Amino acid sequence: MRRDAWQALADPTRRRIIEVLSERPLSINEIAEHFEISRPAISKQVKILQESDLVHINSSGRERVCTLSLEPLKIVQDWVKQYEAFWLLKLDSLQDYLDANQED
Repeated sequence: MRRDAWQALADPTRRRIIEVLSERPLSINEIAEHFEISRPAISKQVKILQESDLVHINSSGRERVCTLSLEPLKIVQDWVKQYEAFWLLKLDSLQDYLDANQED
């Protein structure tokens, strides 16, 4: 089953796994050390990340090493970027308001 980055990012555990893997590739056991949930639960979350192409898994003997691939997040970045101008305008308006109402 193919999943997209949105599905992968929907879960806080998967977001944290992405965070952990951003430091370096890790085995599933090493990833599990960062969590208080079972290794099978981590494996399930990693599988979803793999199905969304955010994680690539390479077997090295008995270990499965997970490597992060951020390319699928480009879709998310592009979507969010379209709202950047909106928020910058709002923040500029807020700054103008604060400047105009600042007490000396």
